[in-house]
Amino acid sequence: MVTIDRPVAVVTLFLLQVFAVGASAGVLKITPERDLSPQPAAVAERRVMDPGKTEQVTGAGKIPGAALASRLSALNTEGKISGVVLDSETGKTLFDAGSAKAAVPASTTKIVTSTAALAALGPSATLTTTAVRKGGRLVLVGGGDPTLSSKEKTAVYPQPASVVDLARETAETLKAEGVTRITVDYDSSLYEGSAMGPGWKPTYVTEGSVAPINALMVDNGRSTPNPCEGTVTPSENGPKAATQAFARQLGRFGVTASVGRPASGQGGKEVASVDSPPVAELVEHLMQCSDNEVAEAMARQVALKKKLPASFEGGAQAVRAVLQSLGMGEGVAVVDGSGLSPLNRITPLALARIVSLAASGEHPELSTVLTGMPVSGFSGTLSERFLGLPSAGLVRAKTGTLNGVATLAGIAYDSTGRLMSFAFMANDAADLTAARTALDTLADTVVTCAC
Repeated sequence: MVTIDRPVAVVTLFLLQVFAVGASAGVLKITPERDLSPQPAAVAERRVMDPGKTEQVTGAGKIPGAALASRLSALNTEGKISGVVLDSETGKTLFDAGSAKAAVPASTTKIVTSTAALAALGPSATLTTTAVRKGGRLVLVGGGDPTLSSKEKTAVYPQPASVVDLARETAETLKAEGVTRITVDYDSSLYEGSAMGPGWKPTYVTEGSVAPINALMVDNGRSTPNPCEGTVTPSENGPKAATQAFARQLGRFGVTASVGRPASGQGGKEVASVDSPPVAELVEHLMQCSDNEVAEAMARQVALKKKLPASFEGGAQAVRAVLQSLGMGEGVAVVDGSGLSPLNRITPLALARIVSLAASGEHPELSTVLTGMPVSGFSGTLSERFLGLPSAGLVRAKTGTLNGVATLAGIAYDSTGRLMSFAFMANDAADLTAARTALDTLADTVVTCAC
């Protein structure tokens, strides 16, 4: 059975208070609202990066010396973990343990996918679901938004588009034309190829790791709207399930609707549409919750932007092309957007360099690559990690977990206020719990070493 990253809790208040985007230009400081003792005085306060503010990653603290590499090496005496630590300002390598050797990245692949999506699509882009009238029937046309909700309002961030709103607007238009009964067909043709990624186990769906990837789906193709809420059962037919949800809502608003068949909406007249949250918010969500369906949607949207097939192959090709344009393509070879495939290969150096780019402020559109990362010991997939360590609350990182694979990549300030990017990767791990603990200990050392 595959082990995937799913958070236990999201401490929203903490994120808003400490890691908010668009904070004042002054340097933020963390005062954790939890007892993290014993805590060395050297890390009692920590600067936290405000993405896009380049002054916050320059001139702060001294570049660590050889002592940091020595301490990290001492923790990795068996050499089972590859990794790298970079000074985010200068790019200087501070620790290197096989950083140029490609490894299975698991969900740290989402760092690559999110970077490509923000760079290619822009933070404000949205995905549109449309109802069109064609030949006396309606066609529900998927725009690739997996977060489209079957509910009117949900207690999640970001607030998704809803089939309830789409049905309300559609019903108003139809009734104004005297139509109170109609058949709804469905169009999910925006995406091409297989709904399952290369190397994915057939059990991924039955386990609830991921739903089949379609251009038309509601609630991430699952029986529970938000993967952050726990293990859920994917729908067997995403497009049809979405259309059924839409048809039920039409009935609520006075139009009796039956579900028809797959059909093309091309050439139809638009009746109503709803837009997803902006890509920046989708990226924050997919990073925080390690949302596999949204990650795959982002890769396909990049493919569409690059005029490539919206498939696993096209998405992977497009993501690599965008990274190349950013000068970040070396060391990245992916076949999906989520990291579920064991066929993906990324070097620790590539991950750390991409994180450094997002932290540099040179590309402010990439800031949500960082703000979406879980906070150590507080949120997302790190909510139950780093507990009791001095670095709890002081590391932002994306986790990755598959059978035998544990990875961690992100940013941290050391005790002098110097910002560093890191990536640590364990493949062929016999004990995943021990491997994750080892990765956390390495990141904790980056924070606490006054080197």
